Amino acid sequence: MLTDKFGRPMRDLRISVTDRCNFRCPYCMPAEIYGEAYEFLPREDILTFEELTRLVGIFAELGIAKLRITGGEPLMRNDLPTLLKMLTDVSGIDDLTLTTNGYLLSQFAQQLKDAGLDRITVSLDSLDDEVFKTMNGRGFTTQRVLEAIQTAADVGLSPIKINCVVQKGVNDHTIVDLARHFKGTGHIVRYIEYMDVGNRNGWQSEQVVPADEIIARIDAEMPLEATENNYKGEVATRYSYKDGSGEIGLIASVTKPFCGDCTRVRLSTDGKIFTCLFASEGVSLMDPIRAGATDDDLRKLITSIWSVRSDRYSEERAAAPNEPGAPRKIEMYQIGG
Repeated sequence: MLTDKFGRPMRDLRISVTDRCNFRCPYCMPAEIYGEAYEFLPREDILTFEELTRLVGIFAELGIAKLRITGGEPLMRNDLPTLLKMLTDVSGIDDLTLTTNGYLLSQFAQQLKDAGLDRITVSLDSLDDEVFKTMNGRGFTTQRVLEAIQTAADVGLSPIKINCVVQKGVNDHTIVDLARHFKGTGHIVRYIEYMDVGNRNGWQSEQVVPADEIIARIDAEMPLEATENNYKGEVATRYSYKDGSGEIGLIASVTKPFCGDCTRVRLSTDGKIFTCLFASEGVSLMDPIRAGATDDDLRKLITSIWSVRSDRYSEERAAAPNEPGAPRKIEMYQIGG
């Protein structure tokens, strides 16, 4: 088993298939920075489907069993179902999922299911249209996303996870309504503490609503009880409704870091491997591929990167919250969430 310096195995691979997105969420791609003139990666600087499939095969040989397709907005990558079908044919991959903002999901849901997608996660930060308009940065209402969630469920992409980034003073007053809306549907709302991902979202710790507070607010109206995790390394802490009508999850990477169990590796749109969501630098796999590297060369390179991994950014931030600003980090839209 391939492990890093802290004995953490490599089990989950997150692949950003595009750096483009049709939303401009302030915590990820603020519109004032990523405007109409912003230049995204040209096609030749993005990994091809064949290159991605080849790399996934090598990662699978090294222990990867779970794939998550991210972006940007992954449904903006042309012919994405074709890639998914290619990835489902890779030996050793037993779980393939995708995270989307849902805006284009209705038109692709059946194709994604037919291509072999197992599950889907939809980002939805609020049911309140005015709050949602602010948080997606484009003035979109929730109707299209809610319809897409229903369409995805109808074609069998379930259970669906609903991701909500909670930001104090922005959408925290709507978290109970979101839980109530999906209670009893079989879908799982996961609340994510607002994180200092990237360098441009103006993050301040005062804007974080602690997971314990989120739980307390929901529990006061819809009683909850803690539930065991599905597996070691699961990022969300699970809570079930006491009446048996479903569950929610909390991703508390700020107040309760889970670096010690992190088994995730990320591949950026331009083919760089990152061993932490908060990493500053990645190592290119695209360059050696296009220079003629063999599978064995790539296997050795990935092994050398993971075996010296010592990332524990969130734990270090929690241990020294008053330290000066963190070093420059990769932007979230380049390596997904």
